[in-house]
Amino acid sequence: MINKLTARLRRCIDDYDMIESGETVAIGVSGGKDSLALLYAFSDLQKYHPKNFKLHAVTLDMGIKGMDFSPVKNLCKKLDVPFTLEFSNIARVIFEERMDKNPCALCASMRRAVLCKIIKKHGISKIALAHHFDDAVETFLMSLLYEGRIHCFQPVTYLNRMDVTQIRPMLYIEEKMIKRFIEVNKITVVQNPCPKNGHSKREEIKTLLKTLSIDHKDIKKKIFGAIKRLPLKGWQV
Repeated sequence: MINKLTARLRRCIDDYDMIESGETVAIGVSGGKDSLALLYAFSDLQKYHPKNFKLHAVTLDMGIKGMDFSPVKNLCKKLDVPFTLEFSNIARVIFEERMDKNPCALCASMRRAVLCKIIKKHGISKIALAHHFDDAVETFLMSLLYEGRIHCFQPVTYLNRMDVTQIRPMLYIEEKMIKRFIEVNKITVVQNPCPKNGHSKREEIKTLLKTLSIDHKDIKKKIFGAIKRLPLKGWQV
């Protein structure tokens, strides 16, 4: 199954020219199924992709009690990928100090900033994030329904303030494929005890799509196709 996963990863990378020969690509690894699948597939791709690149896995401990990142460390050792784990106080800031009504957006912004600082310390200016096919569809609908705008994150984003490029090479990979890959390969996932886990706007959209998919099996593919055909900024192939 790794061949199918890696093939889709490579197609997305090549379509959007995401990597360059000789560079090191950091991989943001939270320990969830998506980022672990990304780490595994990227490591496999590294063996035969014509562009010679290096990988460096980076995990950010946000200070949520009960999280054990040893499975990430062990997988990196197995795949022979350098691994960096750094602690932060993001959880305390969000849930104790700020108590923001929309903590998920604030959390994403803070994590992005801290991850950029970490990789820059290692002389790296590109990071791969584990957003996949379903994430793109959900983000598009969230922007449309909750913000009243047609928008989605881009496959490649340059953050000029950080001088860091973000890439999302799993956009051609559906979540169900990732789940199956994790199960088949018996990869240990880090459990996330975040109090907002499963109680967010994204979960509402997931539920909506699940309901719509009962009578319209290909609805996600049609939405994803619309994102590419519009095309949204940065989605031109």
